[in-house]
Amino acid sequence: MSFALQLKDYRLTTAEIMYRMPDHPDILQTYIWQDLDLAPAFPVLRRFLDFWRRELDGPLHSVRVTSSRLVRPPSFRHPAMLRLH
Repeated sequence: MSFALQLKDYRLTTAEIMYRMPDHPDILQTYIWQDLDLAPAFPVLRRFLDFWRRELDGPLHSVRVTSSRLVRPPSFRHPAMLRLH
């Protein structure tokens, strides 16, 4: 994964894509897609879904998306103080 993209606020994005089987439209299948993308517009995922609609036979049913920053500012947490009495 490109560190340079992460510095530009690209996030690890995972999409659970549910689609119908071309020969059996009552059966749903799951495909997991993962890449670096920009939230909340998700241009990389949208390009992939456009490709899917244009080139693949299985019609999309639903897409569930989650994303997380991999590069974050450092944080400092104070340790708990113990009383030794």
